[in-house]
Amino acid sequence: MRAGVAKRALAEATGVLERIAPSKPSQPVLAQIYLEALEAGLRLRATNGEVDLELLVPAEVEGSGATLVPAALFGQLVRALPAEYAELRLTPEGLELEGGSFATRIAVADPEAFPPFPEVPGPEGEVSAEALAKALARVRYAAAQEEYRAIFRGIQLELDETRLRAVATDGFRLALYDAEGGGALAAKLVLPARSADELVRLIKDARVPLKLAVGEGRLRVEGERFRTAIALMEGSFPDYQRVIPGQFVLEATLDAEALRQAIERLRVLADRQSQRVDLAFSEGTLELAAEGEYGRGREALAAEVRGEVPLVAAFNAHYLADALKGLKGPVRFKLSGAQTPSVLESEEEPGYLAVVVPLRV
Repeated sequence: MRAGVAKRALAEATGVLERIAPSKPSQPVLAQIYLEALEAGLRLRATNGEVDLELLVPAEVEGSGATLVPAALFGQLVRALPAEYAELRLTPEGLELEGGSFATRIAVADPEAFPPFPEVPGPEGEVSAEALAKALARVRYAAAQEEYRAIFRGIQLELDETRLRAVATDGFRLALYDAEGGGALAAKLVLPARSADELVRLIKDARVPLKLAVGEGRLRVEGERFRTAIALMEGSFPDYQRVIPGQFVLEATLDAEALRQAIERLRVLADRQSQRVDLAFSEGTLELAAEGEYGRGREALAAEVRGEVPLVAAFNAHYLADALKGLKGPVRFKLSGAQTPSVLESEEEPGYLAVVVPLRV
């Protein structure tokens, strides 16, 4: 087998697969990349048991063959090539890699030892790549980080024939995003947040609808030059609808970016443990304040305030800043009370909703 391929395309593919292949796997074969020559190009695949990813890289191919190469080593060598074009030759002695003045031979392993791509024999449908990527990325910050938090480390994805919804919560805050772009598939599933990160990187620039299938505890996603199978989380996602308030005593409208920047400035002075920032709403004004061991800071912002004023509530500055990140234009800050859940809604992104629980003081 011989293949000629653009270095940039091959380097991008190996970079993605290196993130999937574990550096210290329980099974040594999982540290490898499966490489196969096809008429359409080079098929490369990696797996860590939770995410299986297969990429097709355009290449000029002569002959056929498959092998396993060490993921980290192969990726480093490809990126270091002193030319924009790479040549690969599979011989009985190994995989030869050449580019410009550089040439090497890499020890390979038996491709038969690599796990097969998982079967996902479930219902199928299509979804907008842009909508799915945006929904997952928008709510990702609200998923829990700690391993012991179980289902809270996931993102629930809800699909029907016309729409999709992504929801994440760590028990202290919640993020929800509704978007048009569903397909002929009705499903509710929970993706591990880290797996969702890889999926977003993979699909964010896709120009065609994605094919989806759900079954056997996995989600399969297929695009123009890739397919991936992601192991889903077991267990029931919390009933998030119960924590979204239906009635509010106060609503304030103000610029999202101005509010986020004010919170970030005051966060520097806030108590390190609680990250407390106080929000005092009055007619026409929102005054923010924070105090810690290094001092106290205050900032006032113009706001259109309706409802029961004055009202003061304390929030975790980190949680508020995360909820506002990336939002432009007016944001509606809706409070159900001084110590009950509050809601943030964006006028420019009507599908987005964030719930933040005030600190008990």
